[in-house]
Amino acid sequence: MQDLKPRPPSSAGEMLGHPKGLFLLFGTEMWERLSYYGMRGIFVFYLTSAAAAAAFGWEQLSDVELQSKALSYLGWYAMLVYLTPIIGGWMADNSWGQRRCIMFGGTLMMLGQFALGFPHGWLPDGTQIYMLWLGLGLLIVGNGFFKPNISTMVGDLYEEGDRRRDTAFTIFYMGINLGSILGYLVIGWIGEKINYQLAFFTAGVGMLLGLLLQMTQAKKFLGDIGVQPSAKLGLKKEAGDRHKPLSPEERDRIKVILILGVFTVIFWAGFEQAAGSMNLFAKYQTDLNVMGYEIPASWLQMVNPLFIIILAPVMASIWVGLGAREPSSPGKFSMGLVFLGLGFVAMCGAALQIGDSETIKASIWWLVFAYIFHTIGELCLSPIGLSMVTKLSPLRYLSLMMGLWFAFIGIANKGAAEIGKLVGETGPLATFGGVAIAAIGAGIILFFIREKLVDWMHGAEEAHVELGPTTQEEYGITADHEGAPRRHFKQ
Repeated sequence: MQDLKPRPPSSAGEMLGHPKGLFLLFGTEMWERLSYYGMRGIFVFYLTSAAAAAAFGWEQLSDVELQSKALSYLGWYAMLVYLTPIIGGWMADNSWGQRRCIMFGGTLMMLGQFALGFPHGWLPDGTQIYMLWLGLGLLIVGNGFFKPNISTMVGDLYEEGDRRRDTAFTIFYMGINLGSILGYLVIGWIGEKINYQLAFFTAGVGMLLGLLLQMTQAKKFLGDIGVQPSAKLGLKKEAGDRHKPLSPEERDRIKVILILGVFTVIFWAGFEQAAGSMNLFAKYQTDLNVMGYEIPASWLQMVNPLFIIILAPVMASIWVGLGAREPSSPGKFSMGLVFLGLGFVAMCGAALQIGDSETIKASIWWLVFAYIFHTIGELCLSPIGLSMVTKLSPLRYLSLMMGLWFAFIGIANKGAAEIGKLVGETGPLATFGGVAIAAIGAGIILFFIREKLVDWMHGAEEAHVELGPTTQEEYGITADHEGAPRRHFKQ
């Protein structure tokens, strides 16, 4: 079928060897991630603050019960954030097009942040909780329309086979990590040092800047890219065999996805303690004094995106340097789980340092080392998992399987909240120790079954090797688990 995909206008020009539209998408994503991660970094702190407890009628709750409620809200929010992109992706493909979905989703997210930032004192007593629910609902739905569509537009800037595409996704995902660093830095500081609701309002302004950038510059630098739904453009292969039964090879490959999906739930259920129990531990049980200044607890979450930027090329170089000895994808998955477990071993060190004391606080370095181990684990698992779905899914079910993969991550986020609640019930040592044992144990189990999974992949790994050394860009582009490009592996 002829490729009718729109291209960026020739008058738009290039920057650093790439279409300028790439840097427009970079900027839009950076502001949106500043908004999203800035809110995420302080959300549990906001819900456990005295002002929020008074506004929501939670004064009678103990500190443990209040933290449990905050983690429950975070869990539901994080789970639904990973489920709604299925709807947004379908709408873009079949009805609205990507650009309209991005603007609609971004507007809802901006309004959601403003709803969270609406002053409690301006609302009738007893209605503040409804504004919280409204804000979260707008953020969840808006994210569903925004998240899956901006990444695919990056791919649409390039012809099929254009070698610049992989580097383009590297640049784009730098926007994600830069936005998250700025979000934790700016929104986190405003929330913890000035006012949480002012911080949410500021996050909304960040989203507004991204929308204005897209609104004023998209036509100039993107042309008609993302305007028409791909179904109308004829970009999707006519799936006349959509109802054809799966072949034995396809069934085996789907089994690999489902089995690795179970392990990915284990990984993200531990990893996402960063926004919940580890964040609360940093706030209330960690010595945050650095060179005489007490840093906001949310700043510790900058360690992850910062070390993604630092370590992604290092990890890529290691894989390339190993050559034929490069671990298989399931092998890398198992390594990711072990590194996650080592991060929680560091958290056990922090828990042992404070013991049962209510006055002793843990060293900040325990959390820094934990986040570094978690980042290495993420780099071993997250980009590999996303690429596995694109390599193993039957073409006619690719969107469905990618949606299922994000659903695994969503379930993991809800599980993370339930695990986080155990810190208040059994203590940080037992909880963090349990996660460490579960993660390392799961990694060992996966290591021993990895060869069987490779067999069930029926050559997908060999197809990867035949292409020659994998570029650093291919391993770095999805270092953050925000989403996958439509297609970036050269199969």
